[in-house]
Amino acid sequence: MAEVLLYHHIQGLTDGVRAFADDLRRAGHTVHTPDLFDGRTFDDIEEGFGFARDAGVDALRERGAAAADELGPGLVYAGFSFGVTIAQRLAQTRPGARGALLMYSCLPVAEFGEAWPEGVPVQIHGKEGDEFFEEDLPAARELADATPGAELFVYPGDEHLFADSSLDAYDPEASALLLERVRAFLASL
Repeated sequence: MAEVLLYHHIQGLTDGVRAFADDLRRAGHTVHTPDLFDGRTFDDIEEGFGFARDAGVDALRERGAAAADELGPGLVYAGFSFGVTIAQRLAQTRPGARGALLMYSCLPVAEFGEAWPEGVPVQIHGKEGDEFFEEDLPAARELADATPGAELFVYPGDEHLFADSSLDAYDPEASALLLERVRAFLASL
């Protein structure tokens, strides 16, 4: 079974993010969910971005990286949207990463190094009409095309945080498929 460090999205550590982590735990995985916003959750993306700007986006990302320091190597780094910026960085720069799960976002690999680390599998998930993911789709395609063990899954629709069951953007069908693929990925490690 895998040990996963899962970073929440810009609306915080919502009940939907906790439920996703619980689903992975029921499959036998150890899942850590650091709360970078100290219990705050937000009703919409804009409100969450406002909080992150006021708190300092870089400071929040460093808090996320510090959570990894307490756990050691051998982790799967996972993130939802804002959390991808932390998870992807750690997967690319920390020795011993077992894998990466990038949901709703993907940065260009060049942000954190010259190439994706050899032997570190990665899954990327997003919706084709999601205005935020559309910006990241070229980087996601490039990563998937250039990296053995990389998979890109693009779902129909335009919801951004579609696997968060506590938000209006929740898409039960796409979320179930994403969770099935994530479980298969983790079981293969």
